[in-house]
Amino acid sequence: MSSTPTRRALTVAASLIVAACAAAGTAAAQADTPDNGSPASGTRHETNTDLADAFDSVSRTTAWQQTSKLKLNFPTYHTEGIAYGQDHIFLSAVQILEPTVKYPAPQDGYDRTPGKGIGHLFVMDKAGNLQKDIILGEGDMYHPGGIDFDGTNVWVPVAQYRPDSSAIIYRVDAETLDVHKQFEVKDHFGGIVLDKQTGHLLGNTWGSRRFAEWDLQGKELSTWENPNYFIDYQDCQYVPNAKMLCAGVTNLPQTPPAGGTAATYELGGMAMIDLKSHEVTREVPFQQWSTAGHVATRNPFKMTANGGHLTMTVAPDNGDEGNGTEILTYEADAAPAK
Repeated sequence: MSSTPTRRALTVAASLIVAACAAAGTAAAQADTPDNGSPASGTRHETNTDLADAFDSVSRTTAWQQTSKLKLNFPTYHTEGIAYGQDHIFLSAVQILEPTVKYPAPQDGYDRTPGKGIGHLFVMDKAGNLQKDIILGEGDMYHPGGIDFDGTNVWVPVAQYRPDSSAIIYRVDAETLDVHKQFEVKDHFGGIVLDKQTGHLLGNTWGSRRFAEWDLQGKELSTWENPNYFIDYQDCQYVPNAKMLCAGVTNLPQTPPAGGTAATYELGGMAMIDLKSHEVTREVPFQQWSTAGHVATRNPFKMTANGGHLTMTVAPDNGDEGNGTEILTYEADAAPAK
């Protein structure tokens, strides 16, 4: 693919180091004890603000060009999140064995059955060749969400496939691929980011309607409502300093002649969120399409910047759609803000 991995490595060069735990995870194991990893050197302030600065100039007229397409030649199921380590590409996905079914009326606080499935964290080399399939989850918690790499670890939430449920937060050592069960939380959390200034984790719930902040032991420190309803965030990343960049999709109903509510339209977009004020500082649509016809920001998403040059990687198509899962790379030059 393009130079995305190199740029990604540059942007995380000053990233947070989390202490390794003694309990070793395995590729097929659901880690059985929590690990209380903590920042080795406290909080830190990164100085490379290229991504934040460049994204602040992105608009609806930004000219994005697709520059590469990497076909993945293994079963990928329903893709969720993507992250780039120094040596690996990580892709989370859910394999559905039994779909959830909506109840006529809520039962025990749930609006649907739990369904059944298997959570995957695929580990690839930089050419997209599968190196390891890490199975994550426990019981009804089998749905991995958006993921993030902090320079040492990949953070993965694995939730029930229904709102108002529960989730496990995993930490995967990007070098050894050891799996550590960090903690469990109430509610469906479908995305996670580690704030490198505070050393805290931030997650977003079903439909990204609410955010929560925890310390690394799982103590909830704060929550806030998402003030924006433009899109549902699917995959996010930390951005220096104290920001979070998210992308996602919302499905909008069509007019009756176009099929009505049975024929939805995918609206994609990206949003920069200030982690101190919790405000959305910039939000733009993104309407380019995958081989299977999905908007490109449908699920896995990451972005890097080299000065004002932006590189975005996405993987919107499921393994059984179109040409299968392809990692698409888009590039653009952000015009300086006037």
